[in-house]
Amino acid sequence: MKLDRGFFSPADIEKLRTFSQRFPLPSMYRALVWKVLLGMSLGTGRLVATMPGHWVPYACKLKLNRPDVCSVATWPPDWKRSISGPISKKENPIEYRNYQPVYLLSHSSQVLLKEPEDEVFLAIAKAMEEMVEDSVDCYWAIRSFVSQLRKYRDALPQLPKAFEQYLSLEDSRLLSHLKTCSALPRLPYDLWFKNCFAGCLPESSLQRVWDKVVSGSCKILVFVAVEILLTFKIKVMALHSAEKITEFLKNIPQDSSDAIVSKAIDLWHKHCGTPAHSA
Repeated sequence: MKLDRGFFSPADIEKLRTFSQRFPLPSMYRALVWKVLLGMSLGTGRLVATMPGHWVPYACKLKLNRPDVCSVATWPPDWKRSISGPISKKENPIEYRNYQPVYLLSHSSQVLLKEPEDEVFLAIAKAMEEMVEDSVDCYWAIRSFVSQLRKYRDALPQLPKAFEQYLSLEDSRLLSHLKTCSALPRLPYDLWFKNCFAGCLPESSLQRVWDKVVSGSCKILVFVAVEILLTFKIKVMALHSAEKITEFLKNIPQDSSDAIVSKAIDLWHKHCGTPAHSA
């Protein structure tokens, strides 16, 4: 189905944002709602319609013009095996000015993408692959979602402080334990807030969190983090080193994820009232 955001008036989009924040999104309409709220249009997807599906999520990042990877002769063997492109049999250098994307499998992407923002991109891309079936839609969903996160650039650094504030309201004893263990500044904030819990929660639960992020709220991330601590309070209280607490929180059991997200949304409504799109 082709969808153009222009079919919806600003008032319609605002109503959709509010609905998405106040109520659960039916799974059958999630893709449609995300397209509208993220401003996606399938017409532009034709540019990447021929990409192999499992490479699509990395293509928008890999516009390779870097001199250190322009010579095929200098590439490690595992890179060469993972490339789909005009690699010369004589292994002459390739001019990428006239060649758009180089498609890499994820393990080679891990080799090339070393910056912190690249790690965030890869985590989001991997999660989105599990949520969006169509490869072209997946490409544009990743690109649009990352663009949405840039709008929260000023707000994201404030989320750890908000986390501390709301955890204090919910369980001051648990917060005191984290401070006593010097764990508070070492909690996996990047995993929680920069990655939006990609790589932490299973995709079936994660997409319910991302519903709120897509509709305009990054503050939901705070309450998911708070609820994780509350859910695993007994385990965390039994740990007395910052390293062990942090390691546990990076690898929480997955079987409680749906309940954690449901309770986190309830907490969000409790503390923030009826959400508006700027919440």
